[in-house]
Formats: sequence, C-alpha cells, structure tokens
Amino acid sequence: MDNKKIVEITTLDGVTIVSFNEISMGAAAEIETLSRQMTHLIEGDKPMKMVVDFEKVKFFSSQTLGLLLDVRKKLQAYNGQVVISGINPQLHRVFKITNLDKIFTFYPDVESAVNGIS
Repeated sequence: MDNKKIVEITTLDGVTIVSFNEISMGAAAEIETLSRQMTHLIEGDKPMKMVVDFEKVKFFSSQTLGLLLDVRKKLQAYNGQVVISGINPQLHRVFKITNLDKIFTFYPDVESAVNGIS
C-alpha cells in the first residue's frame, strides 16, 4: 500500500470531520490502517461530535460497517456522537438492509451534518 492518506481529518465548528479519500474501502489492509487511525484519534482527542464523510466512496466492505460500529461504541463510552454524511444511495441501501440506518443519522453533505450534530 502506498503512503496516500486513507482519510483526512479536519475540524469545523468543534466537530471532527473524517473524510474518506478512497473510492473503494474494501481491502483488509486499508480497513486495518483506518481502524488504527480512528482508534488513535478517539483515544487521543476524545471528539464529542464526529462526522464520517463518504462523499468520495463508491464501494465499501462489511468490515467498514464493523469499523463504524466500533467508532460509535467508543464515542458513546463518553457520550460522544457520530453521524454519516455524503453517502450515495446504493451504499445507503446497505445500511437499510442491515438495519444500521436505525442507529446512524445521515446527512446529504458535511455542512448539513455539522449543523445537525451541533
């Protein structure tokens, strides 16, 4: 795997934004790297509000769902919150099929997610 960043982490109005830079989030090595980055971020910064932006993503594996559930659990441990933005309709169907659409809140873009979570 090259040194390209899988995610870009920024902050806007006190909300941590995690934006995926990969079109496909399917490789186990990518998910493992992403998991380490997210754990480091959560344990180090303890963000209270997080937006995970899927705008560039066209495919993800079930491991990505597991990662999101893990992030949610870690944030909830200290009353933090995570929402999802920019997910395309095909990928949103995966959340519906797995009933995960009932535990995550979705927004069409980062701006509305930041406004909604604030």
